[in-house]
Amino acid sequence: MDENPLKLKTTCKSDAEAFTRIRDLLPEIAEKIIRGCDDKECYTHIDYDPIPSKDSVVAIINKSREILFPGFFSKERIDPVNLRYSIGQAVSVLYDMVSEQISNCIRHDCFRYSQECSDCAERGNKIALEFLEAIPAVRKVLATDVKAAYEGDPAAKSFDEIIFSYPGLFAIMVYRLANNLFKNGVPLLPRIMTEYAHNLTGIDIHPGAEIGESFVIDHGTGVVIGETSVIGKNVRIYQGVTLGALSLPKDAGELLRGKKRHPTIEDDVIIYSGATILGGDTVIGARSVVGGNVWITESVPPDTTVITETPRLTYKKSRGLKI
Repeated sequence: MDENPLKLKTTCKSDAEAFTRIRDLLPEIAEKIIRGCDDKECYTHIDYDPIPSKDSVVAIINKSREILFPGFFSKERIDPVNLRYSIGQAVSVLYDMVSEQISNCIRHDCFRYSQECSDCAERGNKIALEFLEAIPAVRKVLATDVKAAYEGDPAAKSFDEIIFSYPGLFAIMVYRLANNLFKNGVPLLPRIMTEYAHNLTGIDIHPGAEIGESFVIDHGTGVVIGETSVIGKNVRIYQGVTLGALSLPKDAGELLRGKKRHPTIEDDVIIYSGATILGGDTVIGARSVVGGNVWITESVPPDTTVITETPRLTYKKSRGLKI
């Protein structure tokens, strides 16, 4: 080795001094960021009142899934001896989490929009009880979703496989839980729940949609179901399907909020991959089949099959290119 140890030592010291000079700039940068928090055009939540927690929302979904499908997702084994204890404990924990987050969501809206006091804690407790009371009914509807997925998918080997691994079922489960809260007027929380499922599965279901039993989303990636969509019983949709609104003006948020903007899908309809169905007045009649990549903005009568014309394929002989 021909490096000079003294030179190496001097170089290391110089690097350390340069590093220190750079870090000395951080307090000034931090002050600029802090001053920017006062900018009314930016979005911050610097308050003594708690804001809803996304981590807590994820915990609510996971704990709800343990109760909806006992024995599938619990960390401990559940058997006939400890069932009552395990479910009782899970229900108690879930109640505390749900009531707290509902109260935080309501209180957050009260403060941000200067609303009159709405008894946040009391409403949170009451809605949390209603949320838990609905669990048996949600479980029964989810059972129809599982059965429909199994009956329509030859790749499914068991109900357990669907419960454990199908992203469509997970997204539907989260939607059904969030829809309960949405109907009770809970702000923020239902949307955080469904967007979490959207992030994991690629399936975007607004909690305000109305969806009947025996609903199946096969594969699922890229599915969009808008807020005012209405879906009947025994409906199956595939990946890339959009139930959306027609083109919206820039001020659509104020003009169309609360109005029917998304289609209605009646019972026993199948919608294949890539289909786009738009408009609040659009109704797909019962027992109809919508083919892949179809674009629909008008109603379809019952017992109708809608498909695109077969595309023309062009084949060209390769010029001997080697790969």
